[in-house]
Amino acid sequence: MRYQCFDFSIDQKIAHLRFNRPDAMNTMQPVFFRELVNILQQLQREASARVLVISSTGKHFTAGMALDVFAAGGGITLDDQQAVGRANIALALQEMHQSFNLIEQLRMPVITAIHGGCIGGGVDLICAADIRLASQDAFFCIQEINIGMTADLGTLQRLPKLIPEGIVHEMAYTGRRLPAARAQAVGLINEVFETQQAMLDAAIQMAKEITEKPPVAIWGSKQAIHYARDHSTQDALQQMGWLQSGIWQSANLMEAFMAKQQGRAPQFADLATLHPFNEAPYQLK
Repeated sequence: MRYQCFDFSIDQKIAHLRFNRPDAMNTMQPVFFRELVNILQQLQREASARVLVISSTGKHFTAGMALDVFAAGGGITLDDQQAVGRANIALALQEMHQSFNLIEQLRMPVITAIHGGCIGGGVDLICAADIRLASQDAFFCIQEINIGMTADLGTLQRLPKLIPEGIVHEMAYTGRRLPAARAQAVGLINEVFETQQAMLDAAIQMAKEITEKPPVAIWGSKQAIHYARDHSTQDALQQMGWLQSGIWQSANLMEAFMAKQQGRAPQFADLATLHPFNEAPYQLK
């Protein structure tokens, strides 16, 4: 399937989603969100890959939301003149939140490979990912404050769980850029690379390593990490017991041991395809 905003492919269980509107600095418009949701829902449903890499083209990873989206005829109408119109702003934001929530909820790891500017909505997006790599020219900016608004698509909720709160305050209040080196120093970025290609090569290599692990154990790890982030240690340990009792598979341990003894790559089953309840075949009688 051809997309207007992305190149998308799956090779050797690695899904690669690449922003591909470099002339527009990969800005986000309504079609961006529609296509992103379509791709993520497909991956979630079919489990046709074991890891997702998100990268970009051109000078910047993304310049964030396209400002003309909010202009007359731009696609999004925000009526702030009366209460009933302002009430709908919350509902519109919920739809947009879901786009990035799907990244966080995806039942496979998501690696973002960031170069150039990661601005505004780009920060919202990468904060929902599991692993962030960057080239040395990358920078991060909560751009919303520079255009007179509060960031509202997840940055202010997720970023304080990734880096010290004081750094978030600094970025959110001043609109200053956070360079790649400092982003790594405060824990936002796993590793910084000299070039974009070196970064992308590292992202694909990391993805390859992930594909060699049992997908159900990877999914369980992601669930446990996210739950522990938002709950007390005791609650998270209790959840871990329930989680492990649901996903435990002795055959995976045996396969890992046998593969190591035999000097071969282990073979693990893919996650099963999801069958949405509302698509179940049923005839009224």
